[in-house]
Amino acid sequence: MAGCACASQVGANHEKRFQKVCEILDYYERNPRLLVPILQQVQEVYHYLPSEILEFVATSLGVPTAHVFGVATFYAHFSLEPKGKHHIKICDGTACHVKGSTAILEAIREKLNLSGSAKTTDDMLFTVETVSCLGACGLAPAVVVDEQVHGNVTPAQALSLIENLTEGKEENQ
Repeated sequence: MAGCACASQVGANHEKRFQKVCEILDYYERNPRLLVPILQQVQEVYHYLPSEILEFVATSLGVPTAHVFGVATFYAHFSLEPKGKHHIKICDGTACHVKGSTAILEAIREKLNLSGSAKTTDDMLFTVETVSCLGACGLAPAVVVDEQVHGNVTPAQALSLIENLTEGKEENQ
Protein backbone atom coordinates (compact mmCIF):
# COMPACT_ATOMS: atom_id res chain seq x y z
CA MET A 1 0.00 0.00 0.00
CA ALA A 2 1.87 2.93 -1.29
CA GLY A 3 1.97 5.94 0.98
CA CYS A 4 0.41 4.23 3.98
CA ALA A 5 2.20 4.63 7.30
CA CYS A 6 3.00 1.54 9.31
CA ALA A 7 -0.21 0.40 10.99
CA SER A 8 1.66 -0.55 14.15
CA GLN A 9 2.27 3.15 14.81
CA VAL A 10 -1.42 3.56 15.57
CA GLY A 11 -1.54 0.78 18.17
CA ALA A 12 -2.34 -2.91 18.09
CA ASN A 13 -6.06 -2.42 18.84
CA HIS A 14 -6.52 -0.16 15.84
CA GLU A 15 -4.31 -1.97 13.34
CA LYS A 16 -7.13 -3.64 11.38
CA ARG A 17 -9.19 -0.46 11.25
CA PHE A 18 -6.20 1.60 10.23
CA GLN A 19 -5.37 -0.92 7.50
CA LYS A 20 -8.96 -0.57 6.23
CA VAL A 21 -8.51 3.23 6.09
CA CYS A 22 -5.40 2.71 3.97
CA GLU A 23 -7.39 0.42 1.67
CA ILE A 24 -10.14 3.05 1.37
CA LEU A 25 -7.62 5.74 0.48
CA ASP A 26 -6.02 3.46 -2.10
CA TYR A 27 -9.41 2.51 -3.56
CA TYR A 28 -10.17 6.20 -4.16
CA GLU A 29 -6.61 6.71 -5.45
CA ARG A 30 -6.02 9.33 -2.74
CA ASN A 31 -8.08 11.78 -4.78
CA PRO A 32 -8.96 14.83 -2.63
CA ARG A 33 -12.05 15.48 -4.77
CA LEU A 34 -13.47 12.24 -3.36
CA LEU A 35 -13.18 13.32 0.26
CA VAL A 36 -16.87 12.85 1.11
CA PRO A 37 -17.10 9.19 0.01
CA ILE A 38 -13.74 8.54 1.68
CA LEU A 39 -15.06 9.96 4.96
CA GLN A 40 -18.30 8.00 4.60
CA GLN A 41 -16.40 4.74 4.34
CA VAL A 42 -13.99 5.67 7.14
CA GLN A 43 -16.99 6.39 9.37
CA GLU A 44 -18.40 2.96 8.53
CA VAL A 45 -15.16 1.44 9.84
CA TYR A 46 -15.01 3.42 13.11
CA HIS A 47 -18.70 4.39 13.52
CA TYR A 48 -17.39 7.96 13.84
CA LEU A 49 -14.44 10.02 12.57
CA PRO A 50 -11.53 9.99 15.02
CA SER A 51 -9.45 13.18 14.87
CA GLU A 52 -6.16 11.32 14.41
CA ILE A 53 -7.62 9.46 11.42
CA LEU A 54 -8.92 12.74 9.93
CA GLU A 55 -5.40 14.14 10.23
CA PHE A 56 -4.02 11.03 8.52
CA VAL A 57 -6.60 11.32 5.71
CA ALA A 58 -5.67 14.99 5.22
CA THR A 59 -1.97 14.15 4.99
CA SER A 60 -2.66 11.22 2.64
CA LEU A 61 -4.75 13.42 0.34
CA GLY A 62 -2.35 16.35 0.49
CA VAL A 63 -5.00 18.77 1.76
CA PRO A 64 -5.05 20.96 4.88
CA THR A 65 -6.35 19.24 8.00
CA ALA A 66 -8.74 22.18 8.47
CA HIS A 67 -10.37 21.34 5.13
CA VAL A 68 -11.02 17.73 6.16
CA PHE A 69 -12.40 18.81 9.56
CA GLY A 70 -14.49 21.46 7.79
CA VAL A 71 -16.15 18.85 5.59
CA ALA A 72 -16.58 16.45 8.51
CA THR A 73 -18.32 19.10 10.62
CA PHE A 74 -20.40 20.59 7.80
CA TYR A 75 -22.39 17.46 7.04
CA ALA A 76 -24.73 16.25 9.79
CA HIS A 77 -24.17 12.64 8.69
CA PHE A 78 -20.63 12.71 10.04
CA SER A 79 -19.81 12.40 13.72
CA LEU A 80 -16.61 13.31 15.53
CA GLU A 81 -17.78 11.49 18.66
CA PRO A 82 -17.87 7.72 19.15
CA LYS A 83 -21.28 6.14 18.72
CA GLY A 84 -22.68 3.02 20.27
CA LYS A 85 -23.42 -0.23 18.48
CA HIS A 86 -27.13 0.69 18.40
CA HIS A 87 -28.15 4.18 17.31
CA ILE A 88 -31.50 5.52 18.53
CA LYS A 89 -32.94 8.71 17.06
CA ILE A 90 -35.97 10.24 18.73
CA CYS A 91 -37.90 12.76 16.70
CA ASP A 92 -38.68 15.99 18.51
CA GLY A 93 -40.34 17.77 15.61
CA THR A 94 -43.65 19.48 16.25
CA ALA A 95 -45.92 16.48 15.65
CA CYS A 96 -43.75 14.11 17.68
CA HIS A 97 -43.21 16.62 20.46
CA VAL A 98 -46.95 17.25 20.81
CA LYS A 99 -47.60 13.49 20.90
CA GLY A 100 -45.08 12.80 23.68
CA SER A 101 -41.57 12.36 22.32
CA THR A 102 -40.14 14.02 25.44
CA ALA A 103 -41.53 11.24 27.64
CA ILE A 104 -39.96 8.66 25.31
CA LEU A 105 -36.59 10.39 25.50
CA GLU A 106 -36.75 10.61 29.30
CA ALA A 107 -37.70 6.93 29.63
CA ILE A 108 -34.88 5.79 27.35
CA ARG A 109 -32.28 8.01 29.02
CA GLU A 110 -33.32 6.75 32.45
CA LYS A 111 -33.27 3.09 31.33
CA LEU A 112 -29.76 3.52 29.86
CA ASN A 113 -28.48 5.60 32.80
CA LEU A 114 -27.59 8.53 30.55
CA SER A 115 -27.18 11.69 32.58
CA GLY A 116 -26.38 15.26 31.67
CA SER A 117 -25.38 15.72 28.06
CA ALA A 118 -24.18 12.11 27.62
CA LYS A 119 -25.49 10.53 24.42
CA THR A 120 -23.64 7.21 24.48
CA THR A 121 -23.68 4.55 27.17
CA ASP A 122 -20.40 3.70 28.90
CA ASP A 123 -20.45 0.20 27.39
CA MET A 124 -20.73 1.73 23.88
CA LEU A 125 -23.88 -0.30 23.24
CA PHE A 126 -26.32 2.62 22.70
CA THR A 127 -26.23 6.17 21.39
CA VAL A 128 -29.39 8.22 21.89
CA GLU A 129 -30.01 11.45 19.97
CA THR A 130 -32.92 13.73 19.34
CA VAL A 131 -33.48 14.94 15.81
CA SER A 132 -35.60 17.76 14.48
CA CYS A 133 -37.48 15.65 11.97
CA LEU A 134 -37.55 12.08 10.73
CA GLY A 135 -40.05 12.80 7.98
CA ALA A 136 -42.58 10.50 9.63
CA CYS A 137 -45.06 13.00 11.07
CA GLY A 138 -47.99 10.69 10.34
CA LEU A 139 -46.38 8.12 12.63
CA ALA A 140 -45.76 10.54 15.51
CA PRO A 141 -44.17 10.02 17.89
CA ALA A 142 -41.49 8.32 15.81
CA VAL A 143 -38.23 6.65 16.82
CA VAL A 144 -35.55 5.21 14.57
CA VAL A 145 -33.50 2.33 15.95
CA ASP A 146 -30.58 1.25 13.78
CA GLU A 147 -32.23 2.78 10.68
CA GLN A 148 -35.59 1.04 11.32
CA VAL A 149 -38.52 3.44 11.82
CA HIS A 150 -40.99 2.77 14.61
CA GLY A 151 -44.19 4.83 14.71
CA ASN A 152 -46.80 5.69 17.33
CA VAL A 153 -44.27 4.73 19.99
CA THR A 154 -45.07 4.90 23.68
CA PRO A 155 -42.39 5.08 26.38
CA ALA A 156 -43.13 1.43 27.26
CA GLN A 157 -42.70 0.35 23.64
CA ALA A 158 -39.42 2.26 23.40
CA LEU A 159 -38.13 0.46 26.47
CA SER A 160 -39.21 -2.84 24.94
CA LEU A 161 -37.17 -2.04 21.82
CA ILE A 162 -34.12 -1.49 24.01
CA GLU A 163 -34.73 -4.69 25.95
CA ASN A 164 -34.97 -6.64 22.69
CA LEU A 165 -31.62 -5.23 21.59
CA THR A 166 -29.88 -5.96 24.89
CA GLU A 167 -31.25 -9.52 24.82
CA GLY A 168 -30.27 -9.90 21.16
CA LYS A 169 -33.83 -10.48 19.99
CA GLU A 170 -35.09 -9.44 16.60
CA GLU A 171 -37.46 -6.51 16.55
CA ASN A 172 -40.96 -7.51 15.55
CA GLN A 173 -42.39 -4.07 15.05
